[in-house]
Amino acid sequence: MSTVQNSQQVSSSLLQSMNGSNGTSTSSTQEAQDRFMTLLVSQMKNQDPLNPMDNAQMTSQLAQLSTVSGIDKLNTTLESLISNVQSGQTYQASSMIGHVVQVNGNGFNLANSQGQFAIDLPSRADAVKLTIKNSAGATVKEMQLGPQAAGNLPLSWNGHDDDGTLLADGLYKFEVSATLGGKAVDATAMTYAGVNSISNDSAGVKLHLDNNTTVSTNDVKQVL
Repeated sequence: MSTVQNSQQVSSSLLQSMNGSNGTSTSSTQEAQDRFMTLLVSQMKNQDPLNPMDNAQMTSQLAQLSTVSGIDKLNTTLESLISNVQSGQTYQASSMIGHVVQVNGNGFNLANSQGQFAIDLPSRADAVKLTIKNSAGATVKEMQLGPQAAGNLPLSWNGHDDDGTLLADGLYKFEVSATLGGKAVDATAMTYAGVNSISNDSAGVKLHLDNNTTVSTNDVKQVL
């Protein structure tokens, strides 16, 4: 009569069937369960009658199967949950199409002598300075905004330079500097752009804007 001396034989087979060669899964959980039961029955049939497998060994091996099966079911549930969350995010983001959003950026378009942009202050500032530059990088306008409270500050510019001359419509950039008690405040430049379309990939939901940039929904500060 042949004997099965190694009580860990079934456990190793189970783990190999679940993990596959070199860490690559090659079978489903159901297939692993079927092989496990076949090996267990074979082990019980061929065990040494003078040294049979005790209940603790059998319970341990069944517990391993239950653990692996439970992890597989948990992974499946999590994948389904993530998929549902992403679908919900995509549906919500689709409502932004056609709307204007506020995102990080220092570029803005002057159209019909009107330019819209904003700054975000993490704390209050006793002095805020705004510098507007044209596409060539030359400064065309400087504005002292004085003391400002913490938060989001929408701004506009009528296209006139420091000499009062009305400048041509087009792309401009701005820089902001803020201080509190003589120390710099980390102000953030914000711009406005329209949402043309959305996409969803492994990195999450993305918004494709009319200024040829792509941002995450988490980057949106305001929706207008």
